[in-house]
Amino acid sequence: MLFVENMVFYSNVARCDLQNIYDGLLQWQTQNGQVYMDYLAVVNYHAAGTHLNKPPILCFFARVKNNYFCMKKRKKKKSATLKTKRRNTFVLLAAIAVGLIVGPVLYFYVELYHPNVNGEGGYFYIRTGSTKEDVVAALENSGLINNMSTMQSAIERLEYGKKVYAGRFQLTPDMGNKQIVRILASNMQAIVELKITSVRKPERFAGLLSRQIEIDSVTMLSALKNEELASQYGFNAATFMSMFLPDTYQVYWNISLTDFVNKMHKAWAAYWQRDNHEEKLKALKMTKIQAVTLASIVNAETAQVDEMTDIAGVYINRLRAGMRLQADPTVKFAVGEGVVERRILTAYTRKKHPYNTYLIYGLPPGPINLPEPHHIDAVLNYHHHDYLFFCAKDDFSGYHAFAKTYQQHLVNARKYQAALNKRGIFK
Repeated sequence: MLFVENMVFYSNVARCDLQNIYDGLLQWQTQNGQVYMDYLAVVNYHAAGTHLNKPPILCFFARVKNNYFCMKKRKKKKSATLKTKRRNTFVLLAAIAVGLIVGPVLYFYVELYHPNVNGEGGYFYIRTGSTKEDVVAALENSGLINNMSTMQSAIERLEYGKKVYAGRFQLTPDMGNKQIVRILASNMQAIVELKITSVRKPERFAGLLSRQIEIDSVTMLSALKNEELASQYGFNAATFMSMFLPDTYQVYWNISLTDFVNKMHKAWAAYWQRDNHEEKLKALKMTKIQAVTLASIVNAETAQVDEMTDIAGVYINRLRAGMRLQADPTVKFAVGEGVVERRILTAYTRKKHPYNTYLIYGLPPGPINLPEPHHIDAVLNYHHHDYLFFCAKDDFSGYHAFAKTYQQHLVNARKYQAALNKRGIFK
């Protein structure tokens, strides 16, 4: 660098020693290992005696200087490229090393801990007798799992399937595969709030249960009609359903038929042991089945809770007087659901049927529906009065007009019949 600058300095002199410049270039060539024969040839040409003016000298030295700096820049660029390559290689190797370490850890995390429940989650059901393969297939078909590949890997890694528990399991959106498998393997079931409501016939009762627990409707219906099973609990096929008091019960989804029937019998027994129900039943001189049968009629007669005890009182008065109950709901039960809409025709009251209280005396053989506890309460706590008749009010409020005599009852009945005619209701 200094030598070149010195040469530029020399070029500013009108006359310079070309031999010295030539020798200097040779020395610079030797020290730097560079060959610039074209430049040396120019100097040698002028040193031989050719007159060298200032402009060629300036041009020559400018050329030497520029080439020198270009050479230095090329060296720096090559050096920087080499460093960049080395740095990139190091980064790549480091990334591979990190990948080899983090990759399995990340996959392990995704496989076991990353949330894998679709949407808002839901309940997953495993039927009694299922195998591990059945559970895997059920998980895939449930639509609850986002990634079945990692789910299956977790099932294998955690060795699920040594014992498969049936039941209803709640899967929430935050659950990973490990937690899902742990819930299934530990039988951590979600409780079912089993709701038994008032229904009319055993077929509907069986269907109501099958929609909430694993017991299918065919199995339940068969049990309700099983005389031998009913007798074990003090009932017969006509009255067995009355033992299943409407209420909300906490059960496991896969509860067995035996356990379910036993649970219902305990609830039945518990009802009669509270609020002096046994003593009130004795005062009525009724059996439990008779009280429930009468409660089923009250249930069918009105939805107005505040008049249930009045209606119960009418039927108790008629029973004690030796009168037929002549309860319209029993006619509907005898004729068949859907046949009678609003009006009880005379032809219906003449249908021979053991439940038709227009023809039989006393109570029918069993309940005409499944009454709720408050219907039974209305019978046990019936209103003491002298009414023997009642019919629906003509304002269609759902309430009834009560009468002590048949003549007054006819007046009330004709008002209601006229209201039906006015509305075009003839059957």
